[in-house]
Amino acid sequence: MKLLYTSFFFTAVLSLTSCGNSSEEKKVDNSPAVAVTVSSVAAENNSPFLTASGKIEAANSATLSTRMMGFVDKVHVNVGDKVSKGQLLVSINNADLSAKQAQTSAGITEAQAAFNNAEKDYQRFQNLFADNSASQKELDDQRARYEMAKARLEGAKQMKNEVQSQFAYVNLRAPFKGVITNKFIEAGDMANPGVPLISVEGPGNFEVTASVPESEISKIKSGSDVQVIVKSSDKILPGTVREVSSSASNTGGQFLVKVVLDKTDASILSGMYATVQFPIEKKTAVTTVLVPEEALVKRGQLTGIYTVSQSNTAILRWLRVGRTFGDNVEVLSGLSADENYIISSEGKLYNGAKITIK
Repeated sequence: MKLLYTSFFFTAVLSLTSCGNSSEEKKVDNSPAVAVTVSSVAAENNSPFLTASGKIEAANSATLSTRMMGFVDKVHVNVGDKVSKGQLLVSINNADLSAKQAQTSAGITEAQAAFNNAEKDYQRFQNLFADNSASQKELDDQRARYEMAKARLEGAKQMKNEVQSQFAYVNLRAPFKGVITNKFIEAGDMANPGVPLISVEGPGNFEVTASVPESEISKIKSGSDVQVIVKSSDKILPGTVREVSSSASNTGGQFLVKVVLDKTDASILSGMYATVQFPIEKKTAVTTVLVPEEALVKRGQLTGIYTVSQSNTAILRWLRVGRTFGDNVEVLSGLSADENYIISSEGKLYNGAKITIK
């Protein structure tokens, strides 16, 4: 009986082993390799001086809106048009306002007639009172009537001024000489109070708003001379620190520094990225690792990138990213300066997928 039990045990073990080998054979990945395009990490050796990234903005800019609700009759300008101060930009239907203006004009006419009549009566009773032909009470009554008529006339005139001021919000005009940079509405659309309708920028004067970490903000002083590197043209322009923010509660821990460009005859446009170099020496130079934003993989709050393993498989690497430089993103950790990463693929990638490099 014991011998029979032992035989049964070994038979079961062999059976399980055979099933295990069969399962392993089924797990062999026979899927075709995915063709991918690979790039190497772009590393920038930062200047030994403190630098901060920012964006060029027009020093004189305005985004116009209205306080009146109504349909847009006409937009008189297009993006890129040059405008002069006071030029009509947007017309909003003002039928209700025109009717109100007519009512106030009629009210002024009525109040003016009542005032003229009260003024004559008051003057007549003054003469009668001087000749002892009218009592003090009669004179006081006429004076009160005269003062009330005068107040009604003044109120009607102020109502007309209020209506006239509202016309400034149905006929939007350029606040200064400049260029139209954005148009948010078209003829026939409904204009709502406080909603942007059109943007205009004054030419020539530009500034850079840069973000500086809290560890360095105390070293930057207003009035300091700096250098501004325009990345799109590789030009270096002189600038002066105009404002240094004292709070970072609304900017994600970064302090904003505004720099005025001293030389503005260069071919720069609002919205270009720039690097501000402050005359503050760093203790050590830092290498910045940059990757294109299109190569990043985002899943919820996580950001990663596919790298290439030694066995030619895709490995998803989670990253900690920092600032954005145009189309590139700074990688703070998770990727070294000597590694390759996948930019694009001709099939669906996943962690461990076989790849072939084009």
